[in-house]
Amino acid sequence: MSTLTVTAKGQVTLRKDLLEHLGVNPGDKISIQKLPGGRVEVKAARPDGKISDAFGFLKGKTNNQSLSIEEMNEVIADGWAGKR
Repeated sequence: MSTLTVTAKGQVTLRKDLLEHLGVNPGDKISIQKLPGGRVEVKAARPDGKISDAFGFLKGKTNNQSLSIEEMNEVIADGWAGKR
């Protein structure tokens, strides 16, 4: 069992070995679920979509225009943000 210290701001830092165990990297998100008895469950937050959800995503949105890589990335980012 690991013991963590709570800062004056109410924050805790998960040590590297715990983050590795969760499989999270800098910038990733974790989810916390409150359980009975003052316990919590910490898990890596993973997108729940499937790659097949993206099939046909751009159909009809380009008006037969070519998109730049930046425009494609923006559309993709907007689509994944809407799924969360």
